[in-house]
Amino acid sequence: MAVSDCRKMQRFFAEDPDWTLAVVPLLSHLCLQHIVKNFEERPIIEELQPAHKAYVLERLSPSLPLHVTANLISDDGYWKRCCKQRWDLCDVSSYGHSWKRMFFERHLENIIELFIPDVTDPKTVLDMVPLCKNYVKRLNISQLLLPIKEPQKAEEEDGSDSANEGGSDGPSMDHFDFGILLDKLPHLEELHLVYRVKRCGMNFQWNMFECTFRDCESLAKALKSCNTLKLLRLHQSKVDDDKCRLLVKYLLDHPSLRELDLSHNVIGHRGARAIGKLLNRSKLETLKIYDNSIGGPGAKAIAYALSKNSTLLSLDLRLNGLGDEGGQAIGQSLLRNSTLTHLHLGGNEMTEPTANVLSQVLVQNNTLKSINLSCNKLGTDGGKALEEGMSLNTSIIDCDIRLTEVDQEISSRIDQVVRTNQSRARKNPAHRSKTK
Repeated sequence: MAVSDCRKMQRFFAEDPDWTLAVVPLLSHLCLQHIVKNFEERPIIEELQPAHKAYVLERLSPSLPLHVTANLISDDGYWKRCCKQRWDLCDVSSYGHSWKRMFFERHLENIIELFIPDVTDPKTVLDMVPLCKNYVKRLNISQLLLPIKEPQKAEEEDGSDSANEGGSDGPSMDHFDFGILLDKLPHLEELHLVYRVKRCGMNFQWNMFECTFRDCESLAKALKSCNTLKLLRLHQSKVDDDKCRLLVKYLLDHPSLRELDLSHNVIGHRGARAIGKLLNRSKLETLKIYDNSIGGPGAKAIAYALSKNSTLLSLDLRLNGLGDEGGQAIGQSLLRNSTLTHLHLGGNEMTEPTANVLSQVLVQNNTLKSINLSCNKLGTDGGKALEEGMSLNTSIIDCDIRLTEVDQEISSRIDQVVRTNQSRARKNPAHRSKTK
């Protein structure tokens, strides 16, 4: 074989295909890798230099136990990785742009939403409190589970004496008891609650969608002890007059509550009277009680309180069947109220008499900035009355009279006045700041 042919057939193979001319790793990198590998047993982070600290944080596992990381790691990049690993949708803007706050709020919400009374150990919640209490400002609870019902024995179904005796041995609570938690969260400002079971399927029962009186009592006591709470939203939970009155009893003179939302419940005029009492024994600025059963008598009670109130800025009473009895009462109260800026009376079966009273309000009240009267039967005459009031008004910058049977020409003239007021507000910064 020729020499040239031998050269063509020669092949060279490195013993290590990943071999490079790189130098031996720095001792500092080896130490940092050791810290990362053994972080759960020996967490070291604050003692490190900034560059070394960043190196470790980038390589820590987001699955480390919370008792190790919760009060030790403040880096938002680490908590971003924890959130991304656990949830597909992560809108950090809803959490003050804090990934750590998002993680602990959603983690605690998940524990509460999966809590089964008399099955889940309360320590599951209480053990989490020292880890998350400094980061939780809002809880949005979208479901609360019921106790597990044990199968009834045949003799119990027959209504025997033994069944009656056993019937008294019920669950210790109907849903999660917030009394064990709220007073331990020193920074909690918002609580959103709905008593329901999601995705119940064929196991549906009406009591899955109801806040019981016992639930309401324990919640009310817990709310009284939560002095930092600014917003309470309890909706779609069948809160009736008795439960509403109980809630109000414990919310009277609350030091920090600014917004109350009891929408989509079954509150009637008795509950409305209690809410009226709360208006003048609190610092509420926003009250939402739409889609209840307040009616005319309930609206009168709220109107009476509103005429004496000096803190409420926004009131939403839509879908409450107020009628002209309630609509006129609310209107009369606004002739004496000088703080309310937003009023929603949509869908309340109001007609021309209410429009006549509101026309006087539009002339005399220069505080009200927004009024919604949509889906009422004000009619042509009611529209004329509103137009007369609006022609002398300089403060209303939002007036909704859709689906009120008001003549289109009248509606157009009212809209023109609103646009004029909006233009005036834009030119007057002081006026604009008051409308916010």
